[in-house]
Amino acid sequence: MTATIIDGKTIAKELRSELKIEVAKLKEKGLIPGLAVVLVGNHPASESYVKGKIRASEEVGINSQLIRRESSISERELLELIETLNVDPAIHGILVQLPLPDHINPDKVIATISPAKDVDGFTPVNVGNMVIGQEALLPCTPHGIMHLLQRSGVPIAGKHAVVVGRSNIVGKPISLLLQRADATVTMCHSRTADLASHTKQADIVIAAVGRPEMLTAEHVKPGAVVIDVGVNRHEGKLVGDVKFDEVKEIASAITPVPGGVGPMTIAMLMRNTVEAAKRIGK
Repeated sequence: MTATIIDGKTIAKELRSELKIEVAKLKEKGLIPGLAVVLVGNHPASESYVKGKIRASEEVGINSQLIRRESSISERELLELIETLNVDPAIHGILVQLPLPDHINPDKVIATISPAKDVDGFTPVNVGNMVIGQEALLPCTPHGIMHLLQRSGVPIAGKHAVVVGRSNIVGKPISLLLQRADATVTMCHSRTADLASHTKQADIVIAAVGRPEMLTAEHVKPGAVVIDVGVNRHEGKLVGDVKFDEVKEIASAITPVPGGVGPMTIAMLMRNTVEAAKRIGK
């Protein structure tokens, strides 16, 4: 068998189209969602990511502001900027693009963002609310994975999901969201002994370990759904954490890299911004 390709580009485009309609309705009521993107320094990858976010904002109709600061900005100055954005009524979402210069503590920066405007879903308040199942702005990549599964018609309730990777950004939150959707979840990572013995039991495999093509055909049972979150440079090309050509011959469905999870992350950022605007604008 050859797996069905879960096309993140198409699903993200559908989401943006839906949000465009929703934003237009909000504007008719006088509410214009606003997103502030703070970029410190000139990290090439960050420049690329930010351009994608600004472009998506324009497509959906969100009023986006790109705020640039030199890498020499002090931590105190950056925190003061965030505090100003926290009280700006025209701004509903605040995103500080990571990584930051070494002299700035990213945890302190994230904790300063108002939870109501934390469209990345990284603040301790939003993470805590997610853990206990309360209303929260959810982290974009895990939330995007859930939409990929749901919109692709993948059953989750009662299924066994194995998450490979334990990062705060993807691994931990996706395990919680899968549990909330009634999956039974096993958490693995790069030091898990006999990894294949765990992943081969999975109906759904989430690969988010950050190692190029670490998961091969021997890690996947026939018919499993494989979501590859990894983005790695390997031998001059972009690859995921899954050996795609091998695994697609065994899995029932699989995301490609690029074009799978990546587009969903930005789409969910747009969704979070619209949600934040609706909550703040009540």
